[in-house]
Amino acid sequence: MEIVEVLGYVGALFIGLVLGLIGGGGSILTVPILVYALSFNPVIATAYSLFVVGSTSMVGAVKNMFHGRVAFKTAIIFAVPAFTAVYLTRAFIIPAVPQDLFYIGNFKVTRDLAIMVFFAVIMLMAAITMIRNSKEQLIEKKAELNPNYFILGIQGLIIGFITGLVGAGGGFLIIPALVLLAKLPMKNAVATSLFIIAINSLIGFLGDIQNYDIDWPFLLKFTAISIIGIFIGIWLNKFVEGSKLKKAFGWFVLIMGVYIIYKELTI
Repeated sequence: MEIVEVLGYVGALFIGLVLGLIGGGGSILTVPILVYALSFNPVIATAYSLFVVGSTSMVGAVKNMFHGRVAFKTAIIFAVPAFTAVYLTRAFIIPAVPQDLFYIGNFKVTRDLAIMVFFAVIMLMAAITMIRNSKEQLIEKKAELNPNYFILGIQGLIIGFITGLVGAGGGFLIIPALVLLAKLPMKNAVATSLFIIAINSLIGFLGDIQNYDIDWPFLLKFTAISIIGIFIGIWLNKFVEGSKLKKAFGWFVLIMGVYIIYKELTI
């Protein structure tokens, strides 16, 4: 096993560790680890990411179900259009996109390039959210709005499409929607978000099974390491306050996002 591959599996542990410590964000590193450390094609990487993200999120979701924190009615209203969009995107839209898209002068824009750059933009958005730590602002604003389940469903459709494109859970987009539109308390929004992410990601992955050959031994091993990381992170959370690490991790994700854009545009 080469050193880069070892680092890839260490990255899987880190993904779970971050999820366990700060309750989200770690899954956004799954695609970069699969692409740059383990040399997977971006399309396959986003497919595998959906399985990893879905499985690890389900662990957190089940834990929160036992504590009664998941708002199932809200989750269904959001998740049905979301997982429909994820599945259709993975099963039909991604396979239909040609490998070569267009040229900008002499620069060829490919499907893989577009996926990675778009993913990097999502990383930058997630990083800014973590750095600004806008939870308190969202809690203050939610009282000013009435629940709007129609807009919540529309937002689920949009976020589902984005999740299908980049293979990331989108918790940083889902949580504000649940707080602002469904008026959920923050703890319930985080728990419900994990449940939605798990459903979206795993159903989206079903769209990939029908189009690609899945390396199940690798995928199950990578996912198992990530889940082990979650339990370690949850244990460490008893000694380290995860919220204090969130901004630092946000800066790390920001740097990674900038690096991906630079790397992809200068190949």
